[in-house]
Amino acid sequence: MLELSQLDLDEIATALSDQTDYDHRWLIDPKSGQVAFWTSDTGLDGENPVDLGDVDLAPIDPLPPYVWYQDMADFADRISDDAAGRRLARAIAGKGAFRRFKNALYEELPQLLPAWHAFREARANRRAVE
Repeated sequence: MLELSQLDLDEIATALSDQTDYDHRWLIDPKSGQVAFWTSDTGLDGENPVDLGDVDLAPIDPLPPYVWYQDMADFADRISDDAAGRRLARAIAGKGAFRRFKNALYEELPQLLPAWHAFREARANRRAVE
């Protein structure tokens, strides 16, 4: 069994949140805990294509967007500044929620950025452990 200290939780969290639809995959070696990035064009080493069936690595499937959306909703709900919380709640209503949330934070509420980054990182790392 892998020890938690052997895992790069930040890298696993990145893999779990990677929602791009390109021809790539995040993989993990179940024996060592090493995370690898594979693309159909450049394989694992960035130069030599390799078929995923030919490697002994397990895929890290991204979590669905609603998981990450819930982080935004929970953060907005937990802010002690009611006006800021309402502003962020409005930002995530409807299509384009991720972009509007980010814009609201960076442009209107930059004082909340450290708290948001810490909140999201803690949640992402917990998911990586799970």
